[in-house]
Amino acid sequence: MIKVFLVFFTIVGCIWPLEGVMFHLTPNTQKCLKEDIQANQLVMGEYEVSDLPGQVIDYIARDSKGHILSQKEHITKGKFSFTSEVYDTYEICFISKVPPRKCTQIYVNKINFNSKLTFYVDQRGVSQEVSLVTKKGVETKSYEGIGEASKLKPLEVDLKRLEDLSDSIVRDFALMRKREEEMRDTNEKTNSRVLFFSIFSMCCLLGLATWQVLYLRRYFKAKKLIE
Repeated sequence: MIKVFLVFFTIVGCIWPLEGVMFHLTPNTQKCLKEDIQANQLVMGEYEVSDLPGQVIDYIARDSKGHILSQKEHITKGKFSFTSEVYDTYEICFISKVPPRKCTQIYVNKINFNSKLTFYVDQRGVSQEVSLVTKKGVETKSYEGIGEASKLKPLEVDLKRLEDLSDSIVRDFALMRKREEEMRDTNEKTNSRVLFFSIFSMCCLLGLATWQVLYLRRYFKAKKLIE
């Protein structure tokens, strides 16, 4: 029985939805990662970027309407968190900035006066490596602290984790079913409107054709072309 539990916990641990990503960010560009998140969910993330002299990276988290939820400039390694107020598409953007290099050149003109010319040269820079790990909802809970506070055994803590995970999956499926019903209702309403518009268009065409035939008939009779 214990072996069955251990195998089950191992499988669940392997499929535990911890989201991590690593990519290279080209200088003076930005890369955004988007995800649909339910309402009232805590989102936590941990990032780390390679440090290169003369290059900086900023990050910003916002919703689909552009509301800023979290941001920081000149990042190297750290964490962030925010809570989603409504079901929406949220994005986390990493922005690379390579400031232009200031150059000064001194030259002598014909009147023997020293002149100084200052100009800026764009630097090409080097791609930086960015790693990001995010957690949301039940993933953000610290079950070690819960176990210590409630004096639970490790097996009981694992069962609590599985219970919360199953509840989260059930809620996700319920939300997916609700959205599917809403989309189906919208699709049915759209089909009904298209059908009504098609019938209305056909009636208009038939009415116009009938009117045109009657008009031409009267016209030809008036010209005595037909009896």
